[in-house]
Amino acid sequence: MTIKPFAESSEQNKDVILAVLEPLFRDCRNVLEIGSGTGQHAVHFAANLPYLVWHTSDMAENHPGILLWLEEAGLPNTRPPLPLDVLRDPWPDMVVDAVYSANTAHIMGWQEVEAFFAGVGKLLPEGGLFALYGPFNYGGQYTSDSNARFDQWLKMRDPNSGIRDMDDLNRLAAAAGMVLLHDIEMPVNNRTLVWRKN
Repeated sequence: MTIKPFAESSEQNKDVILAVLEPLFRDCRNVLEIGSGTGQHAVHFAANLPYLVWHTSDMAENHPGILLWLEEAGLPNTRPPLPLDVLRDPWPDMVVDAVYSANTAHIMGWQEVEAFFAGVGKLLPEGGLFALYGPFNYGGQYTSDSNARFDQWLKMRDPNSGIRDMDDLNRLAAAAGMVLLHDIEMPVNNRTLVWRKN
């Protein structure tokens, strides 16, 4: 039996992220979330943005937990998780106006981050938005001592992971046909980066 997963960080950041996404996604109708994790963000955002269809995705082992959240919420505008390992799975053949992802770039290896940005660039139509939430470095520097400690913990767990530098991500975005629209400061030394497909 699958126990419904719960991430304290998702509970704490869902409202501040929603406040950023609400004006961004006002004219969107279909959003793909990459790395839906527990499913908490999906149900919170879909409940508060009822005009949107929220498509979840993640690696297959996380699907049972996401489904528990979706089924319990019973929202008409959420969709069951698509299998998406950015390196191994074919990207979904779908029409979306935006892509959203939270706390994913620092747990992926760099090769996965490259595939992630390339895939988003191919999926988005002209004018489509990509919103990425998480901790980021600037000019090779940590923005806080807590981020430096977090990066150390990430690398101990997986040497290929780690907090990514904004300049590196912006280069990947540019190569995928996207231009930076917003770099928004968030609580607890996080940011929301928003690119638009040209």
